[in-house]
Amino acid sequence: MTPLTVREHDCLYWASQGKTSWEMGRILGITERTANFHIANLCDKLGVRSRQAAITQALQRNLLDLNKFT
Repeated sequence: MTPLTVREHDCLYWASQGKTSWEMGRILGITERTANFHIANLCDKLGVRSRQAAITQALQRNLLDLNKFT
């Protein structure tokens, strides 16, 4: 698997916290469309079809640090 980029990981983290793409954009200083782009890329890398499946897959593979922003 191709490693996740920093931005993909950031979007994955915020998705795991229940944030929408619009909210992720506001937090990260990117557009909602760009947030969706990063979510789509990480879904492709993880071989899943939804953001929830990406979160689950990332947790199973220990790719998601839930303490990143705490």
